[in-house]
Amino acid sequence: MPDKDARIRDHLRRAGIDDASAQAAIEIDVALQKWRRRVMKRELGQRALADLGLSIDLAQLDVLLAVRAPEGEFDDAGPCGEDAETMVSTVAARLRIDPSRASRIASELIRMGLIRRAVSQQDARRTVLELTPAGGEIVSAVRAYKFLVLGSFLKDWSAEEIALFLPLLDRFSAWSDRAGQHSPEVAERISDLRAALASLPMDGAD
Repeated sequence: MPDKDARIRDHLRRAGIDDASAQAAIEIDVALQKWRRRVMKRELGQRALADLGLSIDLAQLDVLLAVRAPEGEFDDAGPCGEDAETMVSTVAARLRIDPSRASRIASELIRMGLIRRAVSQQDARRTVLELTPAGGEIVSAVRAYKFLVLGSFLKDWSAEEIALFLPLLDRFSAWSDRAGQHSPEVAERISDLRAALASLPMDGAD
């Protein structure tokens, strides 16, 4: 069977990346692509809403979670501690969505009685968002559902496997941060790829 990735392996080899690392990169990408497609479909979130009998959609659930801001979940989008206040702009930043979309979904949840507007304790001119008791119960139930599923999966792992996996996962999660930080060898190979693509006939040209 022909190796469909032979050219890719050659590019990696010429950039000084050994065959074992190249193979690992290819196999990891296969796993990540499968995971990405499942995550994009939000399978776990959809099942949680269905199994818990909730009549909200995933976008509304995301906003509820952004208002609740579980510890560590949105740590790159501003303070999320117990004393932190959440505005529509905060929700938009945490979810990386347009503020107008965040405002529209928040208004829907206010009408549903899951979020309420309140006056900021830090600046009386500012309006903040808070979960109502019902909204808080929904967030707690969905998070409990997620961790029941994940905990059930992990209970079959040994303590050694978990101790090995967690730091490696944390280390691996930063790999895409290096996308713009290329070694000279990798930069040269990327330049070659760009040049080859630039010479391709486009728009039906001969």
